Amino acid sequence: MNISPVQPIAFAEVSSSSQSQEPASRRAELIQAVKAVNDSNALGDNNELTFVLDRNSHRTLTRVIDRKTQEVVMQIPPDYVLRLAEQIKRAAPADDR
Repeated sequence: MNISPVQPIAFAEVSSSSQSQEPASRRAELIQAVKAVNDSNALGDNNELTFVLDRNSHRTLTRVIDRKTQEVVMQIPPDYVLRLAEQIKRAAPADDR
């Protein structure tokens, strides 16, 4: 059985059209896509999509935030994956880093 990932149209358009564009233009398209998702309430009436830069790993995190409580409903990648990656990085020999 072959299972393919589901990708919302807004994100498909951003990723396919942004390959040859400047970073500022890609950033603007991403902002528009996130705004479209949030305006559509596709994540629920009380949730919104956000992107943040993790200070420790310097990775971009995708989060769904509850608008009322500002609580993180879901995060990609999850915290446990970030911790695991950090542990693997610390355990690797110095010449592999």
